[in-house]
Amino acid sequence: MNVNANPRNDNIKRLNEIYKVLKKNDFGYLIEENTFFRKFPFLRNYKAEKEGVFPDESIPLRIRKVLEELGPAYIKLGQMLSTRPDLVGIEIAEELQKLRDKTPVTPFEEIKKVIESELNSSIRDIYTDFNKEPIGSASIGQVYKARLKSSGEEVAIKVQKPNSYEIIKSDVQIMKFLATRIDKYLSKTRTYNLPAMVTEFERSIFKEINYMEEVMNMQNLANNFKGVRYIKIPKAYTDYCSRKVITMELIKGIEVSDLINGDYPDINKKRIANYGVKSYFKQIMIDGFFHADPHPGNLIVTFDNELCYIDEGMMGILNEDFKQNLAELILLLISGNTNNIIKQLIYMDIITPSQNTDNLKADIDDLLNLYYGAELKNMDGLMEDLLNAMIKNNVVLPREFVMIGRGIALIEDTGKKLDPDFNAATELKKLSKKIVVNKYKPDRIAKSGINYLLQLEHLAKDLPDTINSTISKVEEGNIEIKLKHEGISELANQLSVSLILAALVVGSSLALLEDTGPRLFDIPILGLIGFVFSAVLGAYLVIEYMIERE
Repeated sequence: MNVNANPRNDNIKRLNEIYKVLKKNDFGYLIEENTFFRKFPFLRNYKAEKEGVFPDESIPLRIRKVLEELGPAYIKLGQMLSTRPDLVGIEIAEELQKLRDKTPVTPFEEIKKVIESELNSSIRDIYTDFNKEPIGSASIGQVYKARLKSSGEEVAIKVQKPNSYEIIKSDVQIMKFLATRIDKYLSKTRTYNLPAMVTEFERSIFKEINYMEEVMNMQNLANNFKGVRYIKIPKAYTDYCSRKVITMELIKGIEVSDLINGDYPDINKKRIANYGVKSYFKQIMIDGFFHADPHPGNLIVTFDNELCYIDEGMMGILNEDFKQNLAELILLLISGNTNNIIKQLIYMDIITPSQNTDNLKADIDDLLNLYYGAELKNMDGLMEDLLNAMIKNNVVLPREFVMIGRGIALIEDTGKKLDPDFNAATELKKLSKKIVVNKYKPDRIAKSGINYLLQLEHLAKDLPDTINSTISKVEEGNIEIKLKHEGISELANQLSVSLILAALVVGSSLALLEDTGPRLFDIPILGLIGFVFSAVLGAYLVIEYMIERE
């Protein structure tokens, strides 16, 4: 992104706001080290270099405060990163889970314009009893209660706040600009791969703010639970839905977060805990389409004792092979063989052979020894502990795998709070066995065999052409080898400045030999200025070199 010095460019103003918030929270060096400040040693803030990029235990808290102050896009970024402890570390991820929207409620008149513009009709023509006070408000959207004029059914209307798309688009551009600069000039942040984080966030956030994606997710999830009497998914009224508006069935009931702490004699908490684990493992192990954030606030128990999933803006998707491999991994975890577990993780492309270190083996051994001999009902938390062991060994995990681990951990934690005797591992083992057995049924083996034969046939057909093409390129000298040079640009800059310095010294020396021109203390002024400037530039280079050596 090119940020031009143009008064009409709002990005300049936004960058200034970001810098002020970062500086207030002792992160100003992230800007200072990546802009013109870095060219002037006396203006630079060396806190990052002296104390490290993340110098103390207050860092997670300060990161959360920065994101909250910067608004909707950054809050969403933080919420995404809270699910990726493999990228940001466990401490930061746990702190980011506390992120709360602090954006003010948008006035109803502005929301009304969005609804009428999106649905091409007056609110009065679609809804009756429209409550102008939102029943829910977040950084991007607000939720209202009304009735459909056509049927009289009670509905919830989720509406995107005005200009949310434009604001997020601008902020994502700035994020990409800053992430690229920080990654380039601050080597200590490269382990976090900030550009990759922002790219993943960009893909996720633009899917989330297209409400039609959520409508389709609701429909797919409802279809998967068709016939499951104890699970409810809100119905979407697609005639009154758009990219910025969702009209859905109003779910009346009690949030599971309230159920955990409250006394509700008409609701069987033990049964609800069982519904939660069965339905979630079905999503992961059977359907391959699962809710990415099943925390208690996104689960509602209806007055008919049904468990309802809400907020389907972000879902995980697994293919058939991954589901089968995951089932095998779970059975290996329960049986407790470290070598086989690591082989399975490599086979699933969760870790690479180079990440199969002695430390990782030792940590998984310690983990299995902790659970060895325990009854199955006491093995809850095993998947989360495995994730943490890999994170400790700097393994960057596939997004879907982390989502699975976090989702299972949330369901297990919620189940334990609802029912002290809750047992998720038994259900997980039962489903895993079923999937593995199905994998080796004759009809499935036959189907897989046909697929492999077809792939081999295609490979055999394409192989001669591929070999001929490669040989032709070698003969014509068209094979290209790409080399990646790291640190070359910085070295080139230093060499350029050094050459300029040498030229100034030589030029100034020649100027001193001249008898013409103005003089100061019988010294030619032109030569004196050249030597003074050369001395300042030389001192700058020496100081910068010494600082970098430290």
